[in-house]
Amino acid sequence: MSKRILTVDDSASIRQVVSFTLKGGGYEVVEAVDGRDALAKLNGAPIHLVVTDLNMPNLDGIGLIRELRAQPATKFTPILMLTTESQDAKKQEGKAAGATGWIVKPFKPDQLLAVVKKVLG
Repeated sequence: MSKRILTVDDSASIRQVVSFTLKGGGYEVVEAVDGRDALAKLNGAPIHLVVTDLNMPNLDGIGLIRELRAQPATKFTPILMLTTESQDAKKQEGKAAGATGWIVKPFKPDQLLAVVKKVLG
């Protein structure tokens, strides 16, 4: 059974690239357009990893991480931030919320897969 990854980004093109890359690596991918959509799509379904953008409408990446960390089913699920933000203050905010790691856009598909494989083991 392949590992299931939730990718969350308000950019359709980024979701497409991330999804294509992860599916090519043998992962099952669920896509969401923002944090609120991500929570609705999870709805208790098991997930092995979340890859989320930071800046999104409705519920941003930090808010999504806080919501996921508050739920028993996702309290320890690895969460990677995939964002254009590279400022230390934003990284610290993400880390404080519970982010596992940080990838800055633009990214190379091989880089994303390497980080995902490292996190999922």
